[in-house]
Amino acid sequence: MTSTYALYHRLASRPQGRRLFSAAFALKAPYFRTVLPDVRQMQPHHAEVRLRSWWGVHNHLGTVHVIAICNGLEAAMGLLAEATVPDGRRWIPKGMTLTYPAKADSDLRCIAESDPADWENLGEVPVRVRAERTDGTVVVEGTITLWVTERSS
Repeated sequence: MTSTYALYHRLASRPQGRRLFSAAFALKAPYFRTVLPDVRQMQPHHAEVRLRSWWGVHNHLGTVHVIAICNGLEAAMGLLAEATVPDGRRWIPKGMTLTYPAKADSDLRCIAESDPADWENLGEVPVRVRAERTDGTVVVEGTITLWVTERSS
């Protein structure tokens, strides 16, 4: 179990624990602070982060900017990877392919999911990601590809 996942387990069930974990997570990766991620779930093969729609992440149309959404999706993917990566291995993002089917005009739920079989071998691991408005409409969807290798001793 990675230290990130262990910390989530220690804090998530306590009062204000998820809020404290979310703040610590955003401090660990400073670019996540730009979207103020609220970690809702972290478990193997599934993670969810809530992003608020506020002026700091809006574009010129008044909707959530797609790069802010990408930050939220990458945060969710990172949580999933930390909860899923087998002992003795490490991961790093290799690429991201996304489509933007709808405008992001509400708070968002950023979701990352993977299949257990994808983690059995070294190399590329696809993680499915999507961002949904509060009405369930998907505003961004795609894949973040990870590169998984053995951890150096």
